[in-house]
Amino acid sequence: MQATRTPSTPHQWFWVASIWLAVGLFDATQTVFTMRAEGMHHDWPHLFITTLLAWLVWVPATPVVVRLGRRYPPVQLRPYSTWLVHLATCGTLCFVSALWNAGAEELLNPWAVSPAPFAHLALRKFYNSLLSSAVLYIIILAISYVLDSRDRLARQQTETARLNEQLTKAQLSALRRQIEPHFLFNSLNAIAGLVRERRNDAAVSMIAGLSDFLRRVLEDSNRQQVPLSEEMEFLQKYLDIQKVRFAERLELSVDVPRELLPAQVPSLILQPMVENAVKHGIAKRTQGGSIRIAAFRSNGMLTLSVYNDGPKLPADWQNSPSGIGISNVRTRLQSLYGDRFELSMQNHDPGGVEATVSVPYKEG
Repeated sequence: MQATRTPSTPHQWFWVASIWLAVGLFDATQTVFTMRAEGMHHDWPHLFITTLLAWLVWVPATPVVVRLGRRYPPVQLRPYSTWLVHLATCGTLCFVSALWNAGAEELLNPWAVSPAPFAHLALRKFYNSLLSSAVLYIIILAISYVLDSRDRLARQQTETARLNEQLTKAQLSALRRQIEPHFLFNSLNAIAGLVRERRNDAAVSMIAGLSDFLRRVLEDSNRQQVPLSEEMEFLQKYLDIQKVRFAERLELSVDVPRELLPAQVPSLILQPMVENAVKHGIAKRTQGGSIRIAAFRSNGMLTLSVYNDGPKLPADWQNSPSGIGISNVRTRLQSLYGDRFELSMQNHDPGGVEATVSVPYKEG
């Protein structure tokens, strides 16, 4: 992954060459115009070309420095071998650059005077460019390190986001698996009760409804959010099962506007809320009771509420099995929305309990 910053494709080589060409053109232009402004007389075209060529030697040198910077990152004092490698490389590049520049001056003679012997000229170029070569070497290392650090940070953030997403999915799936068996066991107990009462037709109808419900759950097991319309379909199948169980003892009213049906909600978010209402508000009363399900939108939030007219919540309801179920719902919501949700259960006077959940409104 790190090699993406080392020039290895025509596009990357183009940018490396373009940067050094731009620097060389700027320096060559400035050198020629400055000397002419001071009244000097040289072979200006040859001087321009010589100055430009002095910078272009760093085009092939750049990937060498970048690779060494990655292999021997000079970010700590030890090992000393790292610094020796970079010092030796910098000195070698300086020497090669001196030979290159001396050869260019020997060939083009931009000063329009008799050139010095090549060896003497190359040695002088070497000593004169030691500091500038070291500065350029450090600049290349620094830029490469900054770019690589940015790439590493981006990759780490991407990997962290991916792992967090996987963890969230695993947590949500685990929480859903806690809900589904609980509902399944209750349904099977209800079917067993119907069989004992010899209500075979009702038992068969309940088994068919349970099978259809579980099939839909398994088909959408990988989706953490679904449209409200699908969630209501899930809920309706659950309520159909409960109607077989309770018959006329269960009264139901639903107030969910059609324009809210495309809204995205957590999958199976209503089922545990309605199950609590059935279990604690209807099942314990001989005369049964009623459940009201409603939804509305306000201030960018979608609110779902489930009300039953059964007994009020006890003071320690959070430690009861229903409290654990609501706790699971809260954990799922926190995994999906962070702090951008509300979940509450409250008593109503003179009786009844309402559970509400609010999540950011978003259509699929």
